[in-house]
Amino acid sequence: MIMLAKDIHKHFGALEVLKGIDFQAEEGEIVSIVGASGAGKSTLLQILGTLSTPDGGSLTIDGTDVLSLGRDALSAFRGTRIGFVFQAHRLLPEFTAEENVMIPAMIAGKSRRQAAARAAELLEAMGLEQRMDHKPSELSGGEQQRVAIARAVANSPAILLADEPTGNLDSATKQEVQKIFFDLRDRTGQTTVIVTHDPALAALCDRRLVMKDGKFI
Repeated sequence: MIMLAKDIHKHFGALEVLKGIDFQAEEGEIVSIVGASGAGKSTLLQILGTLSTPDGGSLTIDGTDVLSLGRDALSAFRGTRIGFVFQAHRLLPEFTAEENVMIPAMIAGKSRRQAAARAAELLEAMGLEQRMDHKPSELSGGEQQRVAIARAVANSPAILLADEPTGNLDSATKQEVQKIFFDLRDRTGQTTVIVTHDPALAALCDRRLVMKDGKFI
């Protein structure tokens, strides 16, 4: 099992946003989490990604009890074992597509040559081999999101977390980006958790979980 969360609670002041969530993801599984705005989906994803700390519960990722890690160890773990894709692409505008994808590998200690080779491999797999030298402003929305996905998996993370990855895209481009997640799984066995309001994407996933008022229903 790649990820196991048990009895996750989260409060913001007096408001209990997550009310004892249990969640697990198996290797190579693609899981969607759906629900109305305010249900707690993004809060849960932030906790699963170690960007936020729960008020109670346990979280194990790739065999590591991540809630027991110190700040530096947790940051290093997050950088190599968890990948993130957001609705906003969050690409660095001054860098090319290739350079954006290289950054996580270089932060993880890989050489520039190793990082460049990995970036080229991923961008080619995303169908962007002709766009590697383009900056984000020169790419379409779908191309930018494919670069963002390539960046997210540059270090071959144990789990990929995506928050509304098709939210800003038109229908045709949504389908292109959706396909990327399944191609990744087929090619590398990538485990992916996707928070989405897109029913078509949710329906394609191996499991579809529905959140309401801080719980799965």
